[in-house]
Amino acid sequence: MFNKIKNHFNKKNLKDEKYLYLFDKPLKDEYVCFDCETTGLSVEKDDIISIGAVIIKDSTIISSKKFVKFIKPKTKLQEEAIKVHHIRECDLEEAEDIDTVIEEFLEFIGNRKLVGYFLEFDIAMVNKYLKPKIGIKLPNKAYEVSAIYHDWKIEKIPQSNIDLRFDTIMKELQIPKMGKHDAYNDAIMTAMMFIKLKNQPKVTIK
Repeated sequence: MFNKIKNHFNKKNLKDEKYLYLFDKPLKDEYVCFDCETTGLSVEKDDIISIGAVIIKDSTIISSKKFVKFIKPKTKLQEEAIKVHHIRECDLEEAEDIDTVIEEFLEFIGNRKLVGYFLEFDIAMVNKYLKPKIGIKLPNKAYEVSAIYHDWKIEKIPQSNIDLRFDTIMKELQIPKMGKHDAYNDAIMTAMMFIKLKNQPKVTIK
């Protein structure tokens, strides 16, 4: 009920009717898993420098459909962020403008449900650019992989402290490691986590 009310007001705030498809009923068992790399960890002060995303259909990652974009930031890259993702300002000289990339990303995800790790931050970063552009935040339903993992583990080991670190979840689910802290690779690994969890007994993804 709450989502219906929220979407009702969201539609009223939408600046361009061509984005009404965001409010259509989501495609059954289709998801977009995405990840962002940024200049730092502040939604207010920092910028997105890359977005990587893949489409999941049923229990398959559709590798032929991927979204990989680099964005030229308006703010300076933080030293600590560079140590994590190894993207330097010189690597972004040919990068695209955020307004163009956000529009392309919106077309890529459509009305699909979203999946990610630390997804709240990534969605907040996207919304930072999206709301001024089209008048609303992403209305898509979202699934946080670490939350699904927590609920799955707590069912098996009640009253336990669950380690929700990315590497721990990867190891527990026996997901092969790829080059980490690359937005596309992180999206692929997170998608594999989601699929593995989605197919566990007693795990229900609504």
